Amino acid sequence: MIVEPASHLRVSDSAAGSRGPEHRFAARTLAALTFLGGLVGSVNLFVDGTLHEGATRTFYVVAMVACLVAAALLTVRQRAGRWTTFGLVLLGDLVYVIVVVGVSQPGYVPPLVLLFPAFVAAWFLGPWMVGASMLATAVACWVAMVHTYDGLVLIAVQAAVNAGVLAAACLGVYVLRRRVQRLLAATQALSHQDPLTGLANRRYLIEQAPRVWRQARREGSRVAAMVLDLDHFKRLNDTHGHAAGDAVLKAVAVSLSATVRPSDVLARVGGEELIVLGLVSDPAEAGRLAERLRTAVAASRTADGHSVTASIGIALSSPVDGETAADAMWRLVDRADGAMYEAKQAGRDRVVAVLPRQRTVRLQDNHPMPGTVSSDPA
Repeated sequence: MIVEPASHLRVSDSAAGSRGPEHRFAARTLAALTFLGGLVGSVNLFVDGTLHEGATRTFYVVAMVACLVAAALLTVRQRAGRWTTFGLVLLGDLVYVIVVVGVSQPGYVPPLVLLFPAFVAAWFLGPWMVGASMLATAVACWVAMVHTYDGLVLIAVQAAVNAGVLAAACLGVYVLRRRVQRLLAATQALSHQDPLTGLANRRYLIEQAPRVWRQARREGSRVAAMVLDLDHFKRLNDTHGHAAGDAVLKAVAVSLSATVRPSDVLARVGGEELIVLGLVSDPAEAGRLAERLRTAVAASRTADGHSVTASIGIALSSPVDGETAADAMWRLVDRADGAMYEAKQAGRDRVVAVLPRQRTVRLQDNHPMPGTVSSDPA
């Protein structure tokens, strides 16, 4: 269900934990950069006099191998979750410390090298992980300065300057990323949202069809499509003006949003026509839900006292292997649309359902105008 506030339409976080193609690309990029860092760092192993001998050289070899292994794992897995990325950032800081300690020339590896893990942390990680990576960067800078400068004050000043610049760059990228995410979320919300009512639109309905069909297969449920058309809406517009019609649509949207179940998809697909897509166990459950929707529409009022009723058509379907969810959804909606027109012809303000068996069932015994369930020859 999508209700009026745009905040209900969210874009997923850009952390590399998802399995979409853009996140597979991010994982491959991280793997390539990690591999490149390990490969370039390994060159020092073959240059005489670059590294200290002994244990430090061993640690250096282990660090380069760790980079190559991490790159290989990323390439195989094709995804990098938030914790994996956090580990890569800390590995980058640790490798920098090992390189600084391992090389024989002080200042050979400047703290600028830490820009890579700082930017990765800023773009992919959450707030506390970014903070932890910035702390690790400060420690790494301190270790580098200890091996480069003499005197505690000079070391502290240089470590603070380098760590401060890296932290500022990290924060800048992090703020930029959050801004981009907010813009993407707003753009996605607008592309999925009907601007007048705040309900979902046709695009969102189509995008949700695969999820509904998967859930129906998993739970062994039926998919119900309910087409609602507001009765005499054109007459309302002609008599009271389009502003009154818009107000009625907004009031109906609020009432329906409060009535549908959280798992249902409520969308305005055009004019005064709305669609509810959801899962039911049997036709009786679909009928009860449709009757609640009909009652909610009839009870909605604008500030000027305008109201409408709705004619509702229902169609049910069980998912079939090999079918395309979007195509199956529109076939189901077409059947529900036909039932809705039967409700119109029968007197409006009622529910008519298309069922797979030849039978007629009264759905609204307590309603002054009895609703019916018509048969579906298919």
